[in-house]
Amino acid sequence: MISVNQELDGLGGTPSTPSVQLRIELEGITPTIWRRLVVPVNANFGWLHAVLQIAMGWTNSHLHQFRQDDLVVSDPTFNLDRYDDAPPVIDERKIHLDRLLPPPAPPWIYEYDFGDSWNHSITVEQLTHPSLARPQLAVCVEGSRACPPEDCGSLPGYEDCLAALRNPKHPEHKSMKTWVGPHFDPEAFSVSHVNTCLAILKWPEVSVTALAKVLTARDKRPRKK
Repeated sequence: MISVNQELDGLGGTPSTPSVQLRIELEGITPTIWRRLVVPVNANFGWLHAVLQIAMGWTNSHLHQFRQDDLVVSDPTFNLDRYDDAPPVIDERKIHLDRLLPPPAPPWIYEYDFGDSWNHSITVEQLTHPSLARPQLAVCVEGSRACPPEDCGSLPGYEDCLAALRNPKHPEHKSMKTWVGPHFDPEAFSVSHVNTCLAILKWPEVSVTALAKVLTARDKRPRKK
């Protein structure tokens, strides 16, 4: 485990806005797929979405939303509130973490891909001291395991995928290995690789195109433990 102090101090910069330490856990999978992130409290939820895509290993290929009880935060271009019984959606670019995530607070849910419905619980652990914070920067402190392959069919599909990959005699073993690619390892995760990519994420707003460039760089670079 890398301490908050070690990771932030190693990245340089000047003390500025405090940050919030979050634990993100992908629900329903054992062993747990999770990340511990430190994010500036003045970041908006749209920027947090980009951070989660990078840190978890997703490719931003689907819709997403943040939920807490009846409160929904998302990209307004998705038109998630177009139905009469849908709750109003708050623009994720206009809401910041210092307003919605004061510790202690109930967990938020970050849902990605409304088809597979990957739900991530977001728990606020603490506010970091201003002297440890670095402006315009998200940092991954700790984590474990890779996220499932995109479009694998939610939890049942992911379990089937792992079963086929682990058994060379499985009738779908060869086709599944071809589909996920030769480098997919469900146990793999690199803090340093994630932080290299987070360090180039634009601040305070990031476009879909800019995020795509970071994700492409993430998936092309060699991953070191």
